[in-house]
Amino acid sequence: MIRNFIIIGMDDNREPFFPPEVLRHIREGKVFSGGLRHREIVEKLLPEGAEWISITVPLDNVFAQYENIFADFEKKASDASIVVFASGDPLFFGFANTVKRKLPDAKIRLYPAFNSLQTLAHRLVMPYDDMRTVSLTGRPWQELDKALIERAHKIGVLTDREHTPATIAARMLEYGYTDYTMYIGEHLGNPERERIRQLGLEEASEEVFEHPNNLLLYADTSYKSMQTPCTDLSEFRNHLTRPFGLPDELFAHLDGRARMITKAPIRLLTLQVLELNRRRVFWDIGFCTGSVSIEARLQFPHLTIVSFEIRPEGEELMRINSRRFGAPGITALIGDFLQTDLEALPRPDAVFIGGHGGKLENILVRLKEVLQPNGCIVFNSVSESSKELFRQGVHAAGMTLHSSLRIIINNFNPIEIMKATI
Repeated sequence: MIRNFIIIGMDDNREPFFPPEVLRHIREGKVFSGGLRHREIVEKLLPEGAEWISITVPLDNVFAQYENIFADFEKKASDASIVVFASGDPLFFGFANTVKRKLPDAKIRLYPAFNSLQTLAHRLVMPYDDMRTVSLTGRPWQELDKALIERAHKIGVLTDREHTPATIAARMLEYGYTDYTMYIGEHLGNPERERIRQLGLEEASEEVFEHPNNLLLYADTSYKSMQTPCTDLSEFRNHLTRPFGLPDELFAHLDGRARMITKAPIRLLTLQVLELNRRRVFWDIGFCTGSVSIEARLQFPHLTIVSFEIRPEGEELMRINSRRFGAPGITALIGDFLQTDLEALPRPDAVFIGGHGGKLENILVRLKEVLQPNGCIVFNSVSESSKELFRQGVHAAGMTLHSSLRIIINNFNPIEIMKATI
């Protein structure tokens, strides 16, 4: 079955301009598709008797209707196309990508318009060749978090009704990314309703914005870098260069016990042994202050991180420390790991065990069930007994034990960094 699509990009102008070739496709078309807003704009251009398929979620229903249309075309030996109206450039986080993913053999003819972030940049006369683009339209925060952690100085963001400019500004303020100016475009391309605003994050977090909208985040690039180690929290927050190794003394600690933390040199070496640069999902079991999770989030912002802690105090510590160091996006779960429902969680390909409560063997056996192929588990042993527990647990789980690293920091006990794989 041949599946032909003509996908036409457009903006929010209620009097759209289309070139003659596009007008011919519209005039000769029989079946059309698009969102409610698109239909409102183009309805007067559609031929009499035109059939319309609204693009709404779930998209599986939309594509089932497409398949029925193509089946009818085939019965009639017709090579007609479904004409789809889409916003901006249909290949820029757009509907053409969805068609290619769901119907990889479909034939697509594209007539793109400027995407909304291009349009906003044009209105601002702001070069956008160095702009990081992020879509939050029906997507989680991950890519925006990553762009902020990596200190991208110019970020274009596609929004939706949940990820609004106000909620984005509030999240940035919560995690300390305060040095950005927000430029918001509403109803771009609609001469009667288009509005562009330049706001600080505090002001933007309290505003109500009309949909559709998008935004550009711009930060001055003249940030100071840390020439010497930071020992004061306010000084740390005033520098937007990512540190390599967070200062231990700036963490909030469990009951004020500064020794209850994986020290910075050990953290960094542990992350190296975990090979997080090539991992996708990282679990931190027994996170305590959250230092390993937060260090991993900042050094490897592509990671999905899930952290577990049995002590209820851990929830507040993670909340404080992740915001203190600007590390959004860590999922923190409180409770006994062995009793936690893991079914809905992303399967890890790297795990750090920072605490085990004497149940190390049981934890390793359970991890073996969820660890992805070629995944690894790292454990930092502080005694011969814990070292032996890990060895026994690895054997019981049927995993492979690798050579360990032994390191001493100042007057602390020797640490043995141990690793197992499946």
